[in-house]
Amino acid sequence: MPSPAGAPTRGGAPATGPDPVLDDEPALRLYRQMVLIRRFEERAARAYTEAKVGGYCHLNLGEEATVVALMAALDRTDYLFTNYREHGYAIARGIDPGRVMAELYGRTDGVSRGWGGSMHLFDVESRLMGGYGIVGGQIPLATGAALAIDYRDDEQVVMCLMGDGATNIGAFHESLNLAALWNLPIVYVVVNNGRGMGTSVEQASAEPELFRRASSYRMPSSRVDGNDPEAVYEAAIEAIGTARSGQPCLLETVSGRLKGHSVVDPAKYRDRAETEALMAADPVAAFAARLRERGVLGDALSAEIDSEVTTVVEAAAAFAEASPLPDVATLFDHTYATPVRNDSRRLPGQPLFPIGASMGAPA
Repeated sequence: MPSPAGAPTRGGAPATGPDPVLDDEPALRLYRQMVLIRRFEERAARAYTEAKVGGYCHLNLGEEATVVALMAALDRTDYLFTNYREHGYAIARGIDPGRVMAELYGRTDGVSRGWGGSMHLFDVESRLMGGYGIVGGQIPLATGAALAIDYRDDEQVVMCLMGDGATNIGAFHESLNLAALWNLPIVYVVVNNGRGMGTSVEQASAEPELFRRASSYRMPSSRVDGNDPEAVYEAAIEAIGTARSGQPCLLETVSGRLKGHSVVDPAKYRDRAETEALMAADPVAAFAARLRERGVLGDALSAEIDSEVTTVVEAAAAFAEASPLPDVATLFDHTYATPVRNDSRRLPGQPLFPIGASMGAPA
């Protein structure tokens, strides 16, 4: 995991000290959400080992502070595009944990009706415009959504989340260039967890301080400690305000993941020192300690929150278990938003042409 060179920076300048940004009540709300996401992801990992979750599964373990702070800074009418590590964002955006877990289980009560799975959560009501399995696939789409908002002269902004690895693809640079040229209302957020799968940022990026890439497009940018929810919230509020005024910006949050790239990754590329450093920087434990120092969180309240969250997560798992599997006949129901003539409805394994049909005269 990379650590910022010196103190976290905002707009390229050293940040000032960590005075409390949030009052006690909103700080406790963020903490509760962090604990909820931690327990949810732990439960999802367990369900994967039980073969109840199929496909790929990427967890927000260790990134909870960044997740909840970014979502707290957005208005309900703003739009969110994410990559495939999005369970926590969906929950923090207000989607019921049961619906999120049901989607992981591939059930009809999931947010994508069971056909999306872990990497493709989608919910119009909360304006979560999808998780994307292709690295950086969401970046041009989010930029297009910002263009639509600008074209309509609306007040919303778009937040586009990505990992550090996505900053090395062409679509990242093309999108930032267009957003800067057209003054689009979008905040690009790089959640820098230090590793593009197993490769360190320093090995993959000639400029490992990724927020500096925005300077190529004369775009405001900042870098913040992603383990500090109040610092992330403050930086996100500033970035969103900038975007809402018609100037795109780039925010980099430095926040390490506690586990491997996905639930099947043992993270053997890490040495013992890196693993211990990640555990020592655990944002949930660190924020709990800060709230205790402020007199906001005591043993009784901490136990109450943990018990309440555990109940919510177990109920989500039970809800997912009880939800039915989707009928295979519904597989293509939401391929397109509107009907498209001659779209293929073949299921996997079905031949392109009926058996016995002439290749020159398709049925």
